[in-house]
Amino acid sequence: MRALGLVVVYLIGSIPVGFLVTRLAGGFDIRGRGSGTIGATNVLRTLGPVPAIATLLGDVLKGYVAVRAAEVLGPEPSWGAVGAVLAIVGNCWPVFLRFKGGKGVATGLGAFLALTPKAILPALVIWLVLTVALRYVSLASLVGCVTMAISVWVFGYPRIYAAAAGCTALLITWRHHANLRRLLSGTEPRLGERAPAA
Repeated sequence: MRALGLVVVYLIGSIPVGFLVTRLAGGFDIRGRGSGTIGATNVLRTLGPVPAIATLLGDVLKGYVAVRAAEVLGPEPSWGAVGAVLAIVGNCWPVFLRFKGGKGVATGLGAFLALTPKAILPALVIWLVLTVALRYVSLASLVGCVTMAISVWVFGYPRIYAAAAGCTALLITWRHHANLRRLLSGTEPRLGERAPAA
């Protein structure tokens, strides 16, 4: 039963919020527009702020719900930690979209908001400062998720939570490999600029 429960947690993370929002609001497949991802940043660039906010909130909510669902499986911290990672894996590789999904940032925010809420604030501050100052959402997200992983350890959460946060930082960094290449080459679009074609 617990194994089945973990499958359910993955499926919650797999809900393709950005894909569904753009289907409903714009009538098209977001994967064929902008950067080709289903995250809030690409939705913002293709449809505007309201659908993007809906995508962001939906991705955060599913991460939060996935962790709470995982915690029902057992009282040990390991269940919540595994739930957080599975939610992000589901977002990045959703079965509903043939395993081609988002980059895990908003879902990770929701997951660790449920798991390690105190560690979220430093990450959000760093993300906001970098986004406003440099307007590179990808860079802000990468630094923010690393900050969160460090904060989980600094605030003294269980080691399994720190391990989950470290795993999350690695997953999100891997999902941003194309952004990293563009940042290094100076071709990464800033917030408000058109993304490279998918």
